[in-house]
Amino acid sequence: MTEKPPYNPSTEGAQMRFDGRMSYSDYLGLDMVLEAQKPRTDTHDEMLFIIQHQTSELWMRLVLHEMATARRSIADGQLQPAFKMLSRVAKIFEQLNNAWDVLRTMTPSEYTAFRDDLGQSSGFQSWQYRLIEFTLGNRNHAMIQPHAHRPDIMAKLEAELAQPSLYDVAIDALRTAGLLDVPAFQTRDVTQAHIFDEGVMLAWTAVYRDPHAHWALYELAEKLVDLEDYFRRWRFNHVTTVERVIGFKRGTGGTGGVSYLRRMLEVELFPELWRLRTEL
Repeated sequence: MTEKPPYNPSTEGAQMRFDGRMSYSDYLGLDMVLEAQKPRTDTHDEMLFIIQHQTSELWMRLVLHEMATARRSIADGQLQPAFKMLSRVAKIFEQLNNAWDVLRTMTPSEYTAFRDDLGQSSGFQSWQYRLIEFTLGNRNHAMIQPHAHRPDIMAKLEAELAQPSLYDVAIDALRTAGLLDVPAFQTRDVTQAHIFDEGVMLAWTAVYRDPHAHWALYELAEKLVDLEDYFRRWRFNHVTTVERVIGFKRGTGGTGGVSYLRRMLEVELFPELWRLRTEL
């Protein structure tokens, strides 16, 4: 019996030669990406630690891309296109949540073997994470200081603080719909963090009490709640992972470690959207 020859995709038209053509690796810049892992030690588990954080930063880049476009869409009164982007951001945070499960396969002994070689580098210094917080409305100016040595990063953070947050434009959509008449919001200092406002909660409550009359705003609110829900879970899993791996040691960047991360769990991004549920 004659054996079949090995399957050759070129017989069905697959391109097999890439001299002078753009390949998969070329398009994605994989040579640069896959050479970006530079362990400082010979320990086996440092590669996991590096890739965990590098991939998180890549996902954060996409979060910023999606949120920037969603914010512009909402500000322009185009709510529907923003829903897809906000849903995608929520799913990205779900993906980031799942990544903690991989990092938790590293034991305290394995992490301790290379921890000292990290110096003072820490996820606390992630400028993309800081930009995500600023975009969502958690605008703590003290958090800019770790980036003072990088004028290019400082410019990005300061530019974000100079414009309304994602939640600011969502609140403005309430005003446009005639549900909010609070003059202070039209002159609010957008560089500062949003704080709970009774008038804003009443406006959102009106949306939830008659969702069919305000369906687009109702859906916008739920997309924001979804986003914060997944963001909170990501933060919680971060705390759990850190406690599991280093206990209550101080972070490499000088923070209190678990105590610092637990404090971050107390931050509410969209407080009115959570508190109105008690009133319904």
